[in-house]
Amino acid sequence: MQPVNIINQSLTYIEENLKTEITTDELADMAGYSVWHYQRLFSQMTGTPVAVYIGKRRLDRALKEIAGGRRAIDVALEYGFDTYAGFYKAFVKIYGDSPKKKILKTEVSIMFNKQLFNEQELRDILLNWDIPQDLPILDVYIIDGTEVSGNVWSIGEEYILKAGNRESLLKNLNIVKALATQGFMAATPITTKSGTEYVDGQQIVILSRGVKGSPLSKNERFGVKRQDYGRKYGESIARLHKVLKSIEAEVQPKNENLYSTVTDWVLKEVKKQNKQYQMGLSEQFFEGYINNFKILHDKLPKQLIHRDPNPSNILFDDKEVSGFIDFDLSECNVRLWDPCYCATGLLSEWRGVEGIFEKWPEILSAILHGYDSVNPLSAEEKQAVYYVLCAIEMICLAYFEGNDKLKDVAKVNREMLMYIVKNEVMIKGLI
Repeated sequence: MQPVNIINQSLTYIEENLKTEITTDELADMAGYSVWHYQRLFSQMTGTPVAVYIGKRRLDRALKEIAGGRRAIDVALEYGFDTYAGFYKAFVKIYGDSPKKKILKTEVSIMFNKQLFNEQELRDILLNWDIPQDLPILDVYIIDGTEVSGNVWSIGEEYILKAGNRESLLKNLNIVKALATQGFMAATPITTKSGTEYVDGQQIVILSRGVKGSPLSKNERFGVKRQDYGRKYGESIARLHKVLKSIEAEVQPKNENLYSTVTDWVLKEVKKQNKQYQMGLSEQFFEGYINNFKILHDKLPKQLIHRDPNPSNILFDDKEVSGFIDFDLSECNVRLWDPCYCATGLLSEWRGVEGIFEKWPEILSAILHGYDSVNPLSAEEKQAVYYVLCAIEMICLAYFEGNDKLKDVAKVNREMLMYIVKNEVMIKGLI
């Protein structure tokens, strides 16, 4: 069994047993590894030591139950803390805030992400499908321990349950169905007992079979095989684009203009942040960007794209790309967006990765060359890589800075934009 699958099994076991004692020895024995090797593998895959990961997950789950109205002392005791004082101390050490303050700060986020349905309500919803009704219901996590955004649950090892906005989920549904007809691996829906593809209510709820595989871990993405994986990212996006192009008329996506998005909305906010945070972007940068990208943009191929092919949405099985998930944001835009967005998604994880700014250009180059080998880039696309990378980062800056809960993310994107602008000549020479 692949190490990534072994650790995924451990993460599932941990989620199912957070209210009981879980030891590293127990997990290592289940995995068939020595304790030393297991601890090393777990930390490599998740970026966190075993005990720290379990402790944080207990605090995360306890916080949700407290936010749901349960008495804090009762929850603390259930999750293995001898006293509420011990729970409080551990919580402040991890979060830097008391449980009460943390709930107040994240109330909207918690309700949006995982409080749409409680477990009993989910059990009632699952009765609509002819599947075993005793399967565990778990929140979905990528390999680095980050919870997937939105209302998504893993039902056993085979199914994914997703709830949310009607328009975006129906668009996602139409795309995965069309992809499946073209032989592309996709999370196709399972019909309900009444023959419908989803349960309709205040929210649409869709049950699908999960695509086999999982995202690459952060250490794999930036490890010794980073160029090989970069090329595989690029090749898989190119293959995806060929299929998306063939179903474009069927899906009828919304058309977006990247240049107009940047010039009509984004640049004003970026100029504001440039002054506020002393980013060092010159007026010549803004003027040159507007003039040069305008000439290129009108000549760039446009089609139905994924729009959100970050590394968490690209699954690997046995070191090969097995499929894509989450087409909720798909639209008609410049196709160069997707390989560039994949690259910036990798760069956004710079915290905790040694030498990432030195490693990233060769990964970006591998993604672009991988794409070009399957779905050749036009001369204008090769010239526009730098401008699309800047557009992605500036859009992120404008969006994240406007959300109080995402200001830390905006800070990361400022660092990324400054790095990209500083290395304009190098980036333009990659392909």
